[in-house]
Amino acid sequence: MENKPVCYVKDRVIPEIYSGTPTFMGLPKLNDEKELRNYDIVFMGAPWEGICTWGSYSGCELATKSIRAASVRYGGYLPEFNLDVFDYFSGADYGDVAINSGNIEETLNNIETKAEEIINAGAFPVTFGGDHSVAYPIIKALAKKHNGKIGIIHLDSHFDNMDTFGDSKYARCSPLHRAYEIEGIDTKNIVHVGVRGPRNNPLGMKAINDTGATLITSFEIKEKGIDYVIEKSLEIAKKDTEAVYVTVCSDILDVAFNPGGPPDLCGLTSYELAKFLHVVASKGIDGFDFVEVYPPTDSNNVSSHAAVWMTLYTLSGLAKYKHFK
Repeated sequence: MENKPVCYVKDRVIPEIYSGTPTFMGLPKLNDEKELRNYDIVFMGAPWEGICTWGSYSGCELATKSIRAASVRYGGYLPEFNLDVFDYFSGADYGDVAINSGNIEETLNNIETKAEEIINAGAFPVTFGGDHSVAYPIIKALAKKHNGKIGIIHLDSHFDNMDTFGDSKYARCSPLHRAYEIEGIDTKNIVHVGVRGPRNNPLGMKAINDTGATLITSFEIKEKGIDYVIEKSLEIAKKDTEAVYVTVCSDILDVAFNPGGPPDLCGLTSYELAKFLHVVASKGIDGFDFVEVYPPTDSNNVSSHAAVWMTLYTLSGLAKYKHFK
């Protein structure tokens, strides 16, 4: 493919999204919706920092830049599978969604529109946040394509299903509640994976019980094993659905593996998350995001690198699904 990402290529020309910010993995930059149909995987950024649920600022709107900067260190080849993602998929970067920092409704509409353009072109959308509210409009776009017949796998330390935070229905703690309300979605096809710890509200558990969604806690993962959780998550999300969306908050990872994210302990290891994403994608998924990376707290940009790694493990699984059935 054009400008295929490969390690150790001296003087490789890397396109830029804007000055000083490379495209994801140095892939081609898309400037027009008409170009979308030429690519299998399309990456986009949603650099939205909305209302904070703790403190006044997290810096997650900077992550689309830091993740892209980290990504050019890598190629698409994974020796564990002797597979290069970009031998099987063409990829391109569609840039960042237009953000109106004073208007979340307009911003979410812009995200939905850009996601719809990718989905309707037949490409697989990969989105980097931004806070977790950005997942809702992408889920909405995918649901519209499939008349609501989608499953959702939500990996997170937190429920993220509060109805409101103060006066806001679109805070980072609310995207899954908004997803519960999308027309046509059966909430029994939604699974929350990895939730844990004292940074959760009991109303989140009530919402899960009231809607019929499923919760798999971090302790259940540790006690029953990642293979069990993969199987259970797929069973829930795929039952009588046409598509599956995977949304990942960085704090699904234990803080030891996620210094640039919320300081939540008792989480997944990087290996557990990589295996989960790879295997789930190998059974077929239709969209993916990675959100809540906080570059200002991460001096070595570890969490941005983790976002790149997890994306590649996801796409390598998708390659198996598409090309090795």
